[in-house]
Amino acid sequence: MQDLTSGKPTKVILMFAIPLMIGNMVQQLYNISDTLIVGQTLGVNSLAAVGATGSIQFLIMGFVQGFSSGMAIITAQRFGAQDVRGVRESYATSIIAGVIMSIILTVVSLVFLDVLLNVMQMPAAIYDEAKLFIGIILSGTIMTMGYNVISNAMRAVGDSKAPLYYLIIGMIVNVTLELLLILKFHWGVEGAATATVFAQFVSVAISHWHITKFNDTLRLGWSDFKLPVGDLKKHLLAGLPMGFQQSIIAIGAVTLATAVNTLGTDAVAANTAASKVDQISTQLLMSIGVAMATYTAQNFGAGKYDRILEGVKKSLTISISLSFVLGAIEVIFGRQLVTLFVGAGQHEVMNLAQEFFWANGPFYFILSTLFILRYTLQGLGDVRTPTYAGMGEMVMRSVTAFSLVTWFGFFGASLANPLAWLGSLLFLIPAWRRMVKKLRGMKSAV
Repeated sequence: MQDLTSGKPTKVILMFAIPLMIGNMVQQLYNISDTLIVGQTLGVNSLAAVGATGSIQFLIMGFVQGFSSGMAIITAQRFGAQDVRGVRESYATSIIAGVIMSIILTVVSLVFLDVLLNVMQMPAAIYDEAKLFIGIILSGTIMTMGYNVISNAMRAVGDSKAPLYYLIIGMIVNVTLELLLILKFHWGVEGAATATVFAQFVSVAISHWHITKFNDTLRLGWSDFKLPVGDLKKHLLAGLPMGFQQSIIAIGAVTLATAVNTLGTDAVAANTAASKVDQISTQLLMSIGVAMATYTAQNFGAGKYDRILEGVKKSLTISISLSFVLGAIEVIFGRQLVTLFVGAGQHEVMNLAQEFFWANGPFYFILSTLFILRYTLQGLGDVRTPTYAGMGEMVMRSVTAFSLVTWFGFFGASLANPLAWLGSLLFLIPAWRRMVKKLRGMKSAV
């Protein structure tokens, strides 16, 4: 475990963020392995079918990630305040709330799956494969929730390495089983989805084993599951807004995917492949933001307000610098990276993907700022502003996707992302300025 309330902020943030970066890269390999293996073995239509459901995954799984990370903020604040009993009760409450929410999400998403696919104007050529793939993924929502609740709890008490190790094991299981089910047993996209869900189960099982063996702070007994109504309400008030925030953003992504679907299978495949490359960059930037959520929560619990302000300055410098490097790599080497998913002969797909990179890569500095401010505010317990920011992002992405695709085609749809990031910052920057004044006032009152 790592105490983030002492030591030089730059070093502390980086040392905590690096395992998160690697972990998020590995997490992307879960999805990338599906896309890569499906694209290379089953063809462009199957690739498009898997990729076209990415926004639906984001809608549900984004809620899961936001919900679990919101509850973990309370865990981190209690850890910073050295309230070990409170940490365990927070973790126990998060488990119970996670199980209940998983059941609700699974039932609702499967019941309305056809409606959602039709609203997205899913092309008929890929409809059946898309429904089969995403149906299996959604059936495993409880596994995604389980891993996120456990890993976020470990990160809340400063352990960002163990979740990484067990995620890597899960990824190896995923790739191995996926190749076996597709190449030997010919399960098609069903094999890709089944492998992903089983790999998540493996990650949950070994992460739980790790806590029971090596993490005294999070090791639970029956007495920790008292579940007082006040504590459950507090966790829901922290988790639900962050979950809805991610889902609101995902609605914008669904709208964008709908706009892209109107451009045909090549455009869907290009968006799928380019988005996978793009997600590697965005996840690296997001990792620094996630690190700031835990860093901020622990220091807020410890009453070290000056340290929070210094950490934000340092993290912005790191994140913005990294954003320029990642944007340049994407623009320069994007075509070569896309060939991993579609093969060298798909020239139209690669040309469209390059348009995506030009529309997104140069503007990563906006996204990096967004991540730092959003997660810092969440770490301070402000769940409203990030939700409003998510709504701004959704509206901007939805409006610009359909208007720009009419004027500029695929390139216009791709521009919807950086414009959505700007829409989010319109809420985050003023809120952060107000928070700075509040933190300085709290420091003076100490």
